[in-house]
Amino acid sequence: MTIEYRKAILEDAHQISILFSQVYIHVYAKEGVSKEFAIAIEKQFSVPSIERDIVDQECSIWLATCNKNPIAVLKIYLDKKCPNQSFSAPEVHKLYMLSHFYGKGIAQRLLQRGEEELRQAGKNKVWLWVLESNERAIRFYEKENYQPIGKADLQLSENRYTNTVMSKEL
Repeated sequence: MTIEYRKAILEDAHQISILFSQVYIHVYAKEGVSKEFAIAIEKQFSVPSIERDIVDQECSIWLATCNKNPIAVLKIYLDKKCPNQSFSAPEVHKLYMLSHFYGKGIAQRLLQRGEEELRQAGKNKVWLWVLESNERAIRFYEKENYQPIGKADLQLSENRYTNTVMSKEL
C-alpha cells in the first residue's frame, strides 16, 4: 500500500465528491439521511462545487491517496472569521478520511501538510469547528495541539448543531 500526499486537481472532483458524501453520512447521519442532510450533501459536495473550490485562490485542498485513489481530503479556507471569536484566520473546513484507514497516521500527516503550507504563507493561527458529539475528531485535534475556544452553532434548514470551536498557534 502506497500512501501519497498532494494538492487536489480538477480531475479529482468526482472522487472527492463521493468521499466527502460517504464520510459525512457515516459521521453525521446517526438517525438516517434526512431530507435536510440530503439537500446539504447535494449542495456542499456536488462536483461543480468541488471544482470551484479546487481552483479558488481562497481555498486549499490536499489529498492523501492510496495507490493513486483519494482516501482522505483536507480543505482549508485561507481566511475565515471565527464564529465565536473576534479574529479571522485560516479555517480547517474539512478533514475527512475513509474509516478503513483510521489509526495509520494518515490524517495527521495530511493535516501537517496543510499547516506547513499555511506557515509558509506567513499564517500564524488556524481554527476549526467540529460537531461536539464527534469525540473521536475532538481527541484527534487535541493530540494535534488544537485547543477548545468555545462553542458555536451550525444552522441547517431545520436543525441546529452545536460545535466545539478549536484553534492552534502555528
